[in-house]
Amino acid sequence: MKRYKFEPWIRTGLLTVLVLAMFSINRSVAQSPAPPGRGGAPPFQAEATLGQLMKGIFFPASNVIFAAQGQNPADVPPAKDPSAATDPLQNSYGKWQAVENSSLAIAEAANLLMIPGRKCSNGKPVPMGNANWAGFVQGVREARMKAYKAAQTKDQDKILDAADTLTTACANCHDKYREKPKLADRCT
Repeated sequence: MKRYKFEPWIRTGLLTVLVLAMFSINRSVAQSPAPPGRGGAPPFQAEATLGQLMKGIFFPASNVIFAAQGQNPADVPPAKDPSAATDPLQNSYGKWQAVENSSLAIAEAANLLMIPGRKCSNGKPVPMGNANWAGFVQGVREARMKAYKAAQTKDQDKILDAADTLTTACANCHDKYREKPKLADRCT
């Protein structure tokens, strides 16, 4: 096997290139934004008002659960084009899976209720600092878990009970923050 002999100036040049390459890599890694969940990640930011969250996530997802009280989701026929259906019970992920997914959507959306900086529709801050707020959010989480477990059993009697729990969890918060005589005092 033939051995190559490098001149000292070539070795010095190769070593310099290697050191510069390592410096460049370390520098670019140090300047890269931190991946989500790490110390340098930007904080979550509230984009929607509380009312928009309610109308966009909570209301439609709850209605899927409430619909399952009166009609067995297994009996709901798919839409003509399930991939374009706006009714979750009739879309490609319909029937009981839609009830499960809606329950989980409520659970995930409950986390959004705790993001600092969220505003009510009237521009006032969501009352996260109030002692009862976290309890109301937890009530929604527990209600959705009951709905999710009921949907997994595909038992309408269990959905009736879960829907009642969900109604109570929603009403607890609505009675305190939504049902106000003046719109300016509402937090929706």
